[in-house]
Amino acid sequence: PFFVNRGGLPVDEPTWERMWRHVGRIHPDGDRVAQRIRGAADLPKIPIPSVPVFQPSTPIPERLEAVQRYIRELQYNHTGTQFFEIKKSRPLTGLMDLAKEMTKEALPIKCLEAVILGIYLTNNMTTLDRFPISFKTHFSGNYFRHIVLGVNFGGRYGALGISRREELMYKAPVFRTLSELIFDFEEAYRRCWHTLKKVKLGHCVSHDPHSVEQIEWKRSILDLDKLTREDFRKELERHARDMRLKIGKGTGPSSPTKDRKKDVSSPQRGQASPHRRNSRGDRRPSGEKKPADSKAMPDLNGYQIRV
Repeated sequence: PFFVNRGGLPVDEPTWERMWRHVGRIHPDGDRVAQRIRGAADLPKIPIPSVPVFQPSTPIPERLEAVQRYIRELQYNHTGTQFFEIKKSRPLTGLMDLAKEMTKEALPIKCLEAVILGIYLTNNMTTLDRFPISFKTHFSGNYFRHIVLGVNFGGRYGALGISRREELMYKAPVFRTLSELIFDFEEAYRRCWHTLKKVKLGHCVSHDPHSVEQIEWKRSILDLDKLTREDFRKELERHARDMRLKIGKGTGPSSPTKDRKKDVSSPQRGQASPHRRNSRGDRRPSGEKKPADSKAMPDLNGYQIRV
């Protein structure tokens, strides 16, 4: 049903073309099937899942359940065709534009798309910390990868996401530590006959949808073949502590634009330029200071205007 335009909303031509090419490859009569669907005028409209809207008084756990319910209603994409191209190196503002497009097109998604969508739908929950969690597992001679959006609210950890397996996506924020959350995922994988090999933990994501910073996808890479059980737990708690410290210092999910106002972590301001040193020196009272050159005044005023 998702090959039909949901609710009559337009879908960009490249996305549809990818669908038809995929149908032509996997279906013995694919081209004719595609043309028949395209030419049909009486196809039923597929309902579009409603993007959750919250009252200010709605508790965060209830909001997370509603966000997960919306992600689940979009359904998992089993077609083998990627409907949305996600480049992890894109700035956050670009990924948020892509998430907005996902809500308009309402097509099935995979785990990475669910993470981007989860960030987009929780941006207004400023008391909620979000960070990516990636898993690498081994089963029957093959390696598999999966990603969810880890969340922390009030010191309790949980996760948002989508998967073919019910137990590998949503986790309510009830886990007291990050290690408890990861061990729960590990047990879920074990029930699916998968062996957890690696866990990659990102840093907290900014709540500013216009931020130009990139998501830090793998701040910590934990190889379970090289760590004892106790060391694995310690590394998870070290990462959780590091996130708390970064947030406490104001360098966690804040926006780079806010940092620039404080002259912090700006690549242009971080380097002391000759203009900056001279400007400060001109302002400093000194008995040996020469009178300011009138020709230099326009440059100085220009600098003050830029600041």
